[in-house]
Amino acid sequence: MTPERARERLSGHPLDAARLVLGSVLTVGDVRARIVEVEAYGSPADGPWPDPAAHTYPGPTPRNHVMFGPAGHLYVYLSYGIHTCINVTAGPDGTGSGVLMRAAEILDGAEHVRARRGVRDRDERLAAGPGRLGQALGISLADKGIDLLDPGSTVRLDLAARRGPVAVGPRIGISKAVDLPWRLWLEGHPSVSR
Repeated sequence: MTPERARERLSGHPLDAARLVLGSVLTVGDVRARIVEVEAYGSPADGPWPDPAAHTYPGPTPRNHVMFGPAGHLYVYLSYGIHTCINVTAGPDGTGSGVLMRAAEILDGAEHVRARRGVRDRDERLAAGPGRLGQALGISLADKGIDLLDPGSTVRLDLAARRGPVAVGPRIGISKAVDLPWRLWLEGHPSVSR
């Protein structure tokens, strides 16, 4: 899929974008990871998909401004001041929405991930959770704004990947809009977060 077509497909409803990201492959250096769990996040209160749990809800800020740009860019933030969480921007340019990548299966580069994480986890648990995923891939706040669809980027997302049966449920670890079934995961996959 061309970068232009991928960006166009990510530019719709954030839940549709989440379905595209699920099963896709994220590449950072020598590490390749298949995304096995995602969550969609909507727009500000005055947008098309108001979502009080989204970082975009208060409108553009210095922290979330990337989410208000074109779809297909990397939005990075720290959760609890420690865990690097990674997102794909979604929706039309100027709208502000995204897809949190919650967990992945490491396809290549497990030795790099083990060294980076300093753990002895089984392969399928190396990136099982949003904080683990950010650490496994070595993503930092300095990577915020990278165009994930540019073939020359240091962090790349390939949407043309296969996937298995998809399960749907409520998002995790939020206190607002908890009933929205905007969490998707590859059913039965051992790398899905607990």
